[in-house]
Amino acid sequence: MLTRNCLSLLLWVLFDGGLLTPLHPQPQQTLEAEPRENVVPVPGRRSSAQRVKRGWVWNQFFVLEEYMGSEPQYVGKLHSDLDKGVGTVKYTLSGDGAGTVFTIDETTGDIHAIRSLDREEKPFYTLRAQAVDVDTKKPLEPESEFIIKVQDINDNEPKFLDGPYVASVPEMSPVGAYVLQVKATDADDPTYGNSARVVYSILQGQPYFSIDPKTGVIRTALPNMDREVKEQYQVLIQAKDMGGQLGGLAGTTTVNITLTDVNDNPPRFPKSIFHLKVPESSHVGSAIGRIRAVDPDFGKNAEIEYNIVPGDGGNLFDITTDENTQEGVIKLKKPLDFETKKAYTFKVEASNLHLDHRFHSVGPFKDTATVKINVLDMDEPPVFSKPVYTMEVYEDTPVGTIIGAVTAQDLDAGSSSVRYFIDWKNDVDSYFTIDATEGTIATNEILDRESTAQYNFSIIASKVSNPLLTSKVNVIINVLDVNEFPPEISVPYETSVCENAKAGQVIQTVTAADKDLSPAGQRFSFRLSPEASNKPNFTIHDYRNNTAGIEARRNGYSRRQQELYFLPVVIEDSSYPVQSSTNTMTIRVCRCDSDGTILSCNVEAIFLPVGLSTGALIAILLCIVILLVIVVLYVALRRQKKKDTLMTSKEDIRDNVIHYDDEGGGEEDTQAFDIGALRNPKVIEDNKIRRDIKPDTLRFPRQRPPVEDNTDIRDFINQRLQENDVDPTAPPYDSLATYAYEGNGSVAESLSSIDSLTTEADQDYDYLSDWGPRFKILADMFGEEESYNPDKVT
Repeated sequence: MLTRNCLSLLLWVLFDGGLLTPLHPQPQQTLEAEPRENVVPVPGRRSSAQRVKRGWVWNQFFVLEEYMGSEPQYVGKLHSDLDKGVGTVKYTLSGDGAGTVFTIDETTGDIHAIRSLDREEKPFYTLRAQAVDVDTKKPLEPESEFIIKVQDINDNEPKFLDGPYVASVPEMSPVGAYVLQVKATDADDPTYGNSARVVYSILQGQPYFSIDPKTGVIRTALPNMDREVKEQYQVLIQAKDMGGQLGGLAGTTTVNITLTDVNDNPPRFPKSIFHLKVPESSHVGSAIGRIRAVDPDFGKNAEIEYNIVPGDGGNLFDITTDENTQEGVIKLKKPLDFETKKAYTFKVEASNLHLDHRFHSVGPFKDTATVKINVLDMDEPPVFSKPVYTMEVYEDTPVGTIIGAVTAQDLDAGSSSVRYFIDWKNDVDSYFTIDATEGTIATNEILDRESTAQYNFSIIASKVSNPLLTSKVNVIINVLDVNEFPPEISVPYETSVCENAKAGQVIQTVTAADKDLSPAGQRFSFRLSPEASNKPNFTIHDYRNNTAGIEARRNGYSRRQQELYFLPVVIEDSSYPVQSSTNTMTIRVCRCDSDGTILSCNVEAIFLPVGLSTGALIAILLCIVILLVIVVLYVALRRQKKKDTLMTSKEDIRDNVIHYDDEGGGEEDTQAFDIGALRNPKVIEDNKIRRDIKPDTLRFPRQRPPVEDNTDIRDFINQRLQENDVDPTAPPYDSLATYAYEGNGSVAESLSSIDSLTTEADQDYDYLSDWGPRFKILADMFGEEESYNPDKVT
């Protein structure tokens, strides 16, 4: 230690004593600060700025880790060139660990480590040094920073952080096959010495595996390692630092290596012959035995496929593989019969499904064994001669008629007799009976094909020697049809014809249906009934293919004249006996467009415009009602004026005879004669001579028969007409207004004045109040007129 201190002092003298150097030996890579310019006021020197050497010069300090000495570990010494050794300079230390890890002598500048350091915990410390004047407390030099590095020692062994390891390698792999790479970590400084240089080696697991000392790669060391011999290997790996030299620290880990399977073994039968005993009563599809080939491989490499070699028994038996046990399951494909054959022999081949081409040279991966099956005799139930019996019988066949028979036999060596009976399940089975000994089936009730066309039931046969042994067979009985129903028209029964239809136009094609089961070639014929043959409206044309067409026989039809036509059609079948029926078709007349598309078939649609919406129809009806009210008001005003005229000209009555070829205009015809005057009793009784002309000759007064209020108006008008025809004094301009009946059933009755009372004064308009709110104005108007009429007799 003294030698090192002397050496440091010598270096300090050589470099002008202005050094901050550690007294500890330094490595070659010690970092020194570059010189810098600093203006330092030094007493006795020029005060002008001058280039001087840097006041602080520092190197990197080192301290050993894990120091176990009793005294604090000396690190280095701080010294300033302004320190003359008289105690005027004070040294201070700050930064990482200052005062807790490192201390400094304020007078001498010696630095010590006061506790043991661990490089793996903290590799270096950064501190700052300061030289201060003791008296003025002012810094003599700018604060300088330096590093104390913890020097590593080999105190950490290598560790396998990922261990223990698990690896696998295929069996039969060649030497040097890659298995796994392991890695050990050493916490020591890898840049200083060999403390962190690790070397790998195998402590356990040789000679099967090897490891690369530098990389830690594990490889196979022996060829053809067989999984079937040994599957699991545990290898112990060691990692040692210091390059594996003596004194280095070591760490270990285990590697569990598994040999994975390859298909290197063929399947083998443990014996060459397998004996099986099978009862002859075994069901088809059932398993009758198992055989197994052994394959030492594992997983899919041990999957085996079994096949029966073509030969004896190949058609009666089948074999499949049980995926769970890899056994060959032998199944029965056809029934066995001891009486026919008692033993079978065949070969079974077992082979691997997944082959490995690397081992083809070993040989074929398959094996063969012989299977011998002995059939055991069993007491069996009777056997029917057919699997299903089908019979036919006509409907209405008398009860007790035999329609067929079933037959069953006992095929065992000691043959036994057989008994038959019906397997009763529902009431349908009661339609037939069976003879218990002969097996004949007969009807038990009258059959109706239209009710049930087919019967299906079962017949059971049992052995007399062992009634528990039974067998069953299905019997199907088809009921044949007897022609008893006439054919009828299939839908539709109603069709339509356009108003613009042409003669010969087909308006509908009809077909026929028969409730009877029609035999092949059944034909239906169509014709009109005799009463419809004379009507020229429609005809029917038989196409002779079980269809017919309804044709129009004239051009054009009118819904106003006739809306519906009824066409009787006669249909006959061709069975025996021949059945026929008359079917009436309804033909409705419809309005169509030029293309024949039906637009409307309703009667109401004749008077309604096509395509009007409901709103439009309501608007039209409202307009009609408003016009009707206006007309009624106008007629009422006209009546009021005519009333005054009649009162002033009752004596001046002139007959205006107006003849119309059509129906008269009623009260709205203002040009016609007010026929109400004709029924005036006073005018009738007076029978005065007309005053409108002066007669040339004296004529006898005409006799007018009294007219009762209820006399038919037609007789009255005809009578007046005859009187005017024979009257020589009648002027040529006389006219007669002829009014036809207005019809009956109106709630308001007739509005015409023809059948009214003799004078308007006798009219009673109270009924207008019962017609509803639409006639309220008329009711009020005529009601007021009636109340103010001075001529009305109450």
